[in-house]
Amino acid sequence: MGINQPFLGPTLEMHDGESVQMNVRSALSETATVHWHGFHLPARADGGPHQPIEPGGSWTAEFDVRQRGSMFWYHSHAHRRSGPQVYQGLAGMIYVRDQASEALDLPNDYGVDDIPLVIQDRAFASDGSFIYSTRMRNVMMGMMGDTMLVNGVVEPVFEAKTDRLRLRLVNGSNARFYRFGFDDGRSFHQIGSDGGLLEAPVQTDNVVLAPGERAQVIVDVSDGRPVSLVADGLEIMDMGMRGMGGNRGRDMMGSDRMRGSERPMGDWMNGERESRGGMMGGGMMDERRRFTILDIRPAERRSQVITMPRRLATLPRIDPTAAVRTRRFVLEMGMGMRMMRGGGFTINGRSMDMQRIDESVKVGTTEIWQVENASMMAHPFHIHDVQFRIIDRDGRAPAAAEQGLKDTVVVFPGEAVRLLLRFEDYTDPDLPYMYHCHILEHEDAGMMGQFVVTS
Repeated sequence: MGINQPFLGPTLEMHDGESVQMNVRSALSETATVHWHGFHLPARADGGPHQPIEPGGSWTAEFDVRQRGSMFWYHSHAHRRSGPQVYQGLAGMIYVRDQASEALDLPNDYGVDDIPLVIQDRAFASDGSFIYSTRMRNVMMGMMGDTMLVNGVVEPVFEAKTDRLRLRLVNGSNARFYRFGFDDGRSFHQIGSDGGLLEAPVQTDNVVLAPGERAQVIVDVSDGRPVSLVADGLEIMDMGMRGMGGNRGRDMMGSDRMRGSERPMGDWMNGERESRGGMMGGGMMDERRRFTILDIRPAERRSQVITMPRRLATLPRIDPTAAVRTRRFVLEMGMGMRMMRGGGFTINGRSMDMQRIDESVKVGTTEIWQVENASMMAHPFHIHDVQFRIIDRDGRAPAAAEQGLKDTVVVFPGEAVRLLLRFEDYTDPDLPYMYHCHILEHEDAGMMGQFVVTS
């Protein structure tokens, strides 16, 4: 499946403040949607399950672009079919540009020193077709594959003609969490998260992204040495269990190094699989492996390195006292046959029901949403319509890389994360927005709810 092409869709470019009209026509044999992930827009234009496009049908979304400059993406959000449709290729990237970010001395020449990378793991059959399975392990853990596609390509190579590269990372995988870094352990700067630039660059040697999350990083290749961007798959079930014992989420928040980690990585760091027993006959062994994302080969002649700005953006102060109320969302997973029958993935004890509105919020108000994870594995929690701020994790301030604008946040087992949301501009008492786990198989199985914004 693809959008205007056999697999994936074209990278779109939009500018803050402009009005856009997106005309979508379906030549598919099944109902699909196109959701503008991370966008603040009217519910009727959101592209969620309430905006289905039937086979042979069409849909038009009109909205004003009200985003800071950043990397967003679009993908299918069909009811109970997001997982297989995104897996087959219904997704693409969106550049949003604004005057403030364009005025900064940052790499921004698309395809030259500003490179978008959508990362998707896939499994292939012997005839080259995709394998998508809904057996119990894949519903529980999400569908994962053993082959890495980057912008739809296997083992891409990039010739760097500048000393500094800006890489825009989109975790477009259905379920796999990754720790990104470079194979030689070099440090780099993270400059942006889901919804825009951070206030200041964050120097690090690794970035962790769950499905749906994005990051912008800048790497210096002025030494002229070839280097590879790599991604280590993270075992979210095993980490979650250790996390519940007091080390919650540590291995997934970028505190470990790509090299020399105090966590015993074993041979999986070199791409070899562990063949352990355990739940469902070792069904989790495929998660922990290393993928090469991009081989970077500096050209002999390159343009000179630029100076990294000390300040990138000005963000509103996080002020929890501005909230008019706090809402609580508890993520839970059933096990065994209850899970397979579709009743095991819930938020606040309820599975997704298209006919039920779970929450109603008032336009022009600020709220705190407290998201709690009562399951045994980490979940990336995504909220439509808004870019939120993370107040704290179990009372602790978020890391610097999480202090920017977000639309997806990882919640670890036993953890409570408080988010600050502001609801502006758009109201519709009937058409809802979604909130859900962005492990797509969990979303399809019912870990999703609906909210409306009212006047």
